[in-house]
Amino acid sequence: MGTQFTRWIMKHPHQHFLAVRLKTTSSQYVASRARDPTFEKLMDKYKNLLKVIAVQDLILANPTNPAVSIDFLSRLSQKLHLNRGAVSFLRKYPHIFHIYHDPMKSQTFCRLTDAAIQISKEEAEVINASLPLVVDRLVRLLSMSRSRMLPLRAILKVGRELGLPDDFEDSVISRNSHLFQLCDAHEPNTHNLKLFDVIPDKFTAAVENWRVEEYCKEGCNVDRAEIQFSFKHGYPPGMRLRKNFRAKVKEWQRLPYVGPYDEVSEKKRSSKAGMMAVEKRAVATVHEFLNLTVEKTVEVEKISHFRKWFGFDLNIRDLFLDHPGIFYLSTKGKRHTVFLREAYERGCLIHPNPVYHARRKLLDLVVLGRHGLLTDELRSIASNKEAESLGQYDGETCISD
Repeated sequence: MGTQFTRWIMKHPHQHFLAVRLKTTSSQYVASRARDPTFEKLMDKYKNLLKVIAVQDLILANPTNPAVSIDFLSRLSQKLHLNRGAVSFLRKYPHIFHIYHDPMKSQTFCRLTDAAIQISKEEAEVINASLPLVVDRLVRLLSMSRSRMLPLRAILKVGRELGLPDDFEDSVISRNSHLFQLCDAHEPNTHNLKLFDVIPDKFTAAVENWRVEEYCKEGCNVDRAEIQFSFKHGYPPGMRLRKNFRAKVKEWQRLPYVGPYDEVSEKKRSSKAGMMAVEKRAVATVHEFLNLTVEKTVEVEKISHFRKWFGFDLNIRDLFLDHPGIFYLSTKGKRHTVFLREAYERGCLIHPNPVYHARRKLLDLVVLGRHGLLTDELRSIASNKEAESLGQYDGETCISD
């Protein structure tokens, strides 16, 4: 009977009945979501980009000699998810990585190409030029916490997403000591970042700005009561929206809630209405969190570190799955990544920023792969010594990338 019920669930993934949801496992719930081809294609590119960035960071970790040995990368292949081995991965992206042999050290190394170095410098320059925006993002992030305080390591985990500079503690925290303070946490060798209580203006959430724009549109017939607590919705192409599902979304849209920057009551609510209010505020908070990121996307695992600090103890992944009109969850690249649906159109940000532009240039090189190179000419340049040195690594085999 249980097997038959499970099969029924898999055949009817979008039946929104409480009894079905309770008996659906977490993995089944993820598998049953409606796919969006545009976001899936984007994640196909991003999963390779993330591997490239991991290797790039290792190369740039040594500023005096920005290079890393192939031996070292080969030992880290599994951790970096370089499934066919380090050399095979590096050879896939000759526009980004250059492999060379150092006769003095009798070792083979990898460094960045001039094009990749230029992109890295450009990204660092635009991040440094946008430090006021970084400070604003950080102040807003801390303002969403009930204690106006967050673990420093959780912030550093989303450092790339927030566009934080490498010297974040000096260029942002130390230079803005009137706003930020590092405090000792309960655990040894850990710190919390605290926001001083001298922020004069209350922040306006991005969703509230959207509501004003929507209501003020020429010829708008939307009732103010209809849009007062609403979020912008859009669904994957081909997703069947049943009548009862539409009714539930409409009912949910009308629910009042406490905004991400508003103070939350400490009272615990066990009623259905109370739980729905908690859920709606959680949606508002992660919606604002995603709006604060450079690319309007973040790994689910990273954002889950902020749950209790933001005042809700919910399953973040299920929250994204429960609201497919607002968020899109992808499982590509052995990670769960969430996108803010309204921020994207045809796989690109609708309102890009300089940091995003710089990062897209690196993504373009990743997508380019081996195209645009004269393979025969490159082969003739390679020395016999390098070829012999690389031969020992060519045996590295695993699953395909």
